[in-house]
Amino acid sequence: MFLEFIYPLVKYFTPLNVFQYLTFRSAYALLTSLLICFIFGPRIIEGLRRLKIGQSIRDDGPETHLKKGGTPTMGGVLIIIAVLMAVLLWQDLDNFNVWLTLGAFIGFGLIGFADDYLKVTRHNSAGIPAWAKLAGQFAVALAVVLILYFRGEEGVTSLYIPFFKNPVVDLGFLWIPFAVLLLVGESNAVNLTDGLDGLAAGLVLLVFITLAILTYLSGRADYSAYLGIPYIPGAGELTVFCLAAAGACIGFLWFNAHPAEVFMGDVGSLSLGGVIATVSLIIKKEILILIIGGVFVLEAASVIIQVVSYKLRKKRVFKMAPLHHHFELSGWAETKVVIRFWILGGLFAIIALSTLKIQ
Repeated sequence: MFLEFIYPLVKYFTPLNVFQYLTFRSAYALLTSLLICFIFGPRIIEGLRRLKIGQSIRDDGPETHLKKGGTPTMGGVLIIIAVLMAVLLWQDLDNFNVWLTLGAFIGFGLIGFADDYLKVTRHNSAGIPAWAKLAGQFAVALAVVLILYFRGEEGVTSLYIPFFKNPVVDLGFLWIPFAVLLLVGESNAVNLTDGLDGLAAGLVLLVFITLAILTYLSGRADYSAYLGIPYIPGAGELTVFCLAAAGACIGFLWFNAHPAEVFMGDVGSLSLGGVIATVSLIIKKEILILIIGGVFVLEAASVIIQVVSYKLRKKRVFKMAPLHHHFELSGWAETKVVIRFWILGGLFAIIALSTLKIQ
């Protein structure tokens, strides 16, 4: 919005030329979303508390979590509001990728909102039926993927693998189910990771910072040519979105750090996971995102392994799944699990960025 209304005034006041720079707008999008969280966070948390929108704790979870019952949830609404306001102020609103990303963000968020709402009104940890939740996720994912597919951008169905400069294979129409599964899988992986104070928010923050670097490089013809990565026209604008999301995660962490004053709920985790995958599809980093979000992959894999093992062998591999609960029950303090997973998330991000030159 600022770009549309302020930049034309450059001819009258040249310092306003700074608004054309992507780095300037991205930095201030981060600061804007951060300040929105700081300003409105306490009011939203108090509102959730007055409405008695409290978290219901699983009966089969760690006993130490029982005291968290009643903590305000659906705090992901704060993240969504902060990102939307920052993006609308600082983003180039004529960019197609911006609206597609916002659509995915809100679409997955609405599914999470419905799930959280039912959990709160029923006063238990069961929200909408699993089949309905998955159906909603597949519907949003399919809409995003079909828009990208039929838009007909060059190379949209090509699959790039880390360490390989050129696409490994053109999936053709098979890219559609592949991309849909990636969106649904990433959304659920972040949701599964959201089980400890600050864990998911901190990991998502690291992912968005990494994606901000990648979107900026992918949107520059000179940098992408030098690094041998796909040049995606207009992808640079997603840097603004990624840093706005990073700022919102930082602001949310202020209230979500142990002991948490608020939880993000499904409205936050599903929307963040879904939009992370959407950005990765746009900039052709479908495989690399599995490295960037390596902790999310491990958390989801631990659940799959646990379920399969119990179904086939009647034995559990982990003390509890997802993986963070296994370490809790192994004697690690909650804060130690969170910080060590953050460190692991940072290592995955560094490895992912290193692949830009190792190819």
